[in-house]
Amino acid sequence: MGLKLFNTLSRSVQEVIPLDAGGKKVGLYCCGPTVYDFAHIGNWRTFIFGDLVRRYLDFKGYAVTQVMNITDVDDKIIRRVREMGTTLKEFTGKFEAAFFDDLKTLNCRQPDQTPRATEYIAEIISLIEKLLARGLAYQTPDGSVYFSIEKYRAGGSRYGQLVKLNFDEMRVGERVRSDEYEKEAVADFALWKARVPEDGGVFWPSPWGEGRPGWHIECSAMSMKLLGPSFDLHLGGEDLMFPHHEDEIAQSEGAGVQPPGRPFVKHWLHGAHLLVEGKKMSKSLGNFFTLRDLLAKGFTGREIRYLLLTAHYRETFNFTLEGLHGARAALTRIDECLTKLRELAGAAQGNVDSSLLSKFSNALDDDLNISGAWGAIFEWVRDTNRKLAENALSPAAAAAALATWDRLDSVLGVGAPKEVEVPAEITALVESRQAARKAKDFKRADALRGELKAKGWVIEDTPRGARAKRL
Repeated sequence: MGLKLFNTLSRSVQEVIPLDAGGKKVGLYCCGPTVYDFAHIGNWRTFIFGDLVRRYLDFKGYAVTQVMNITDVDDKIIRRVREMGTTLKEFTGKFEAAFFDDLKTLNCRQPDQTPRATEYIAEIISLIEKLLARGLAYQTPDGSVYFSIEKYRAGGSRYGQLVKLNFDEMRVGERVRSDEYEKEAVADFALWKARVPEDGGVFWPSPWGEGRPGWHIECSAMSMKLLGPSFDLHLGGEDLMFPHHEDEIAQSEGAGVQPPGRPFVKHWLHGAHLLVEGKKMSKSLGNFFTLRDLLAKGFTGREIRYLLLTAHYRETFNFTLEGLHGARAALTRIDECLTKLRELAGAAQGNVDSSLLSKFSNALDDDLNISGAWGAIFEWVRDTNRKLAENALSPAAAAAALATWDRLDSVLGVGAPKEVEVPAEITALVESRQAARKAKDFKRADALRGELKAKGWVIEDTPRGARAKRL
């Protein structure tokens, strides 16, 4: 079965068929961070969703080129730069570095390209010039350039491909200079913003005077430069659907650079909102978490990633601290099973279980049915634990199970816990306890077990003997 995903453009689940004539190359653009602050857990749900799509396409054998932009100039950034009295590069560089650190903490693969908007000013200007030449953009007396929704529609193009817009009820024809505007307005949006005193040193020269790009045009210019004028997949949170992604389509297709019959983007993917403790995330409610906030509470990147991968990407997800404790318990179940398999397998080699891989991929092929995928995995864990308890697995079978997990985890990316080094003192107590048991000195064996527990360790019996495990 081929991979099927919900396409916001058609409002239906469709098979992903690459534009590439050979059917192997896939261009994937993921809307990245606006680096004016640390990314919050709602952002990370979308970024991990993007990472899952990328990993699963790799798993399916596609040659993927993933682009994730870095928005390093927009209204919010300029305002913060002004307030803090710093430079644009110094301000955004801090949060960009933090974003990439967080990306590693959550075991997200580094995209193939991470273009910064400020490095694509020439491409942005070129795209605006094309829109002006085609009569779909106009310059205002102050030197700003706007996209005309009216002229775009008059030419037979549809504005409102991703969302249904009622032009009779909406405020049509307004001109909006800000990067983001009310969803009740169908507005001409800024492609180029003339320099104003509040911009400080944030500006570039252009044919229309000094200024800087609008937010929407940045993604169009970067994506088409790196993936071509028409590409396969564009991914982001559902909050970007309108106006950002709708404006991307208008200005990209309005420029007339796509091959005949091809759209700017073939397949649009949008992840749903995230709630925290049942409410919309808000600093005033105390439920606003960055990744760093959660790490400070003692949770790990693995646990956070796992929890964000348990709900379907199109379902609103309620993120809770209790859920993170559940994620810890679920990962512990997997880790303990894998540890026993490694001890049994030793140096043995084994082939992957094609039956489990089929169950896993059949679930994910169905619009990334992640619940079905995890269901297949935990059924496998239960079955494997039963066989381990019955001594019904050979080293080769254990090695095959491990090879299978490695394939599954190439998609899930939850990895393995850090190896815990057992102190020499604890190892000595374990050995003494085993010697006492062998000598049938059970009173001393129980005392040594109690001493280990007091020090935060328990003894676990494995196919290769007893070992210490941290509580």
